[in-house]
Amino acid sequence: MELFPSGGSRKPLEGALLNQSLEEVLLTVNNIEVKYLGVILVLRGVYMEVRERQIVSLLGANGAGKTTILKAISGLLKSEEGDVTDGKIEFLEERVDKKSPEELVRLGIIQVLEGRRIFHHLTIEENLLVGSTNPASTKMDLEKCYGYFEPLKRMQNRIAGYLSGGEQQMLVIARALMARPELMLLDEPSMGLAPLLVQEIFGIVSSLMKDEDMSVLLVEQNALAALSIADYGYVMESGKIVLDGAANELRENQDVKEFYLGLSDLGKRKSYREVKHYKRRKRWLG
Repeated sequence: MELFPSGGSRKPLEGALLNQSLEEVLLTVNNIEVKYLGVILVLRGVYMEVRERQIVSLLGANGAGKTTILKAISGLLKSEEGDVTDGKIEFLEERVDKKSPEELVRLGIIQVLEGRRIFHHLTIEENLLVGSTNPASTKMDLEKCYGYFEPLKRMQNRIAGYLSGGEQQMLVIARALMARPELMLLDEPSMGLAPLLVQEIFGIVSSLMKDEDMSVLLVEQNALAALSIADYGYVMESGKIVLDGAANELRENQDVKEFYLGLSDLGKRKSYREVKHYKRRKRWLG
């Protein structure tokens, strides 16, 4: 694990990379800068990697730039007048930051947006069919989705707008699975869900990575849940990566435990006031 300097473009040190899987690199975000409207600088020199068959967690407070990274990867920045103005993004060694969302879907990059974006007036199965990109395998892909998300199979003809929050979250992940992604970008999948549902959904995500040879880049504020299934993690602040390392190392890092998990060095949960006014150590910013 390493701490990043406060500015400038960079790559992780060799020690950090040695902690990662020996699998081939699938995605490289190479020192990118992102601006909105050509003037509002949101990301500064962000470098990160996702390897094959790996879950990578991206942690950070609201406004840190996590969702912006996902939209830069999936090509959705243009819809918000944003652009990658420096650096590059590579997927399977091919530069992709200038490609359209449609091209990226065909390459195997699928984003599950925050907020459970479903077609409320369609049935569960109709929502799933929207995600299919290969008519020849649609039936097989449907059965696969129902295998992972059994509640959806029992309710396949129900109008999606009447589903609970947890069921809707299952639906949007299953719809992304219909496109047979190589890389799934998950944005805040646990938001607003009960702890048991969070555990169930994260268990399914972990199974997908193992069974489908799929990689996952997971943006999540529930740091404990995210790091429990991740292989590697990055921590963001103010548009920069400030910390990265193997997930088990991040779980034990005192800064992460206090600032993101709300735990003291004795393992006791701090009060909201203590966490809110937590002062980061000087080494946190480098």
